Amino acid sequence: MSTTHIVCPHCDAVNRIPSERLGDAPKCGSCHAPLFGAEPQEVDGAGLRRQVERNDIPVVVDFWAPWCGPCRMMAPEFERASAELGAEARLLKLNTDQEQQLAGELGIRGIPTMIVFVNGREAARRSGAMRSADIVRWVREQARAAA
Repeated sequence: MSTTHIVCPHCDAVNRIPSERLGDAPKCGSCHAPLFGAEPQEVDGAGLRRQVERNDIPVVVDFWAPWCGPCRMMAPEFERASAELGAEARLLKLNTDQEQQLAGELGIRGIPTMIVFVNGREAARRSGAMRSADIVRWVREQARAAA
């Protein structure tokens, strides 16, 4: 039986979940919160690093800012994509105004920008607002390509 490492979006604990049970609404062994929810989680720089480095599933990050019109327009689309992808990928949001240094390190030049991380490394990036169906398709394509 293979296991998948999943970082809790609430307490950052790393959980080992049997791979075949990922779709069964697993809960964190530490804080008992659901490991997957319908909404993407807000993270800071440290949280992002932990999610990217320790998750065995793809991590998709929406780099955004509150003043950005296209970012606000894409937010409900990103949320719908998170609900549809479920345990296939962890969707996160990082506010570039609050994490300017990290955004600079990652070469974020325009927002919204999404990056897919697979096995701790950047697998793909796209800038500009996208609809939920396009986000889901893009994430699944990147996960297959990196597998």
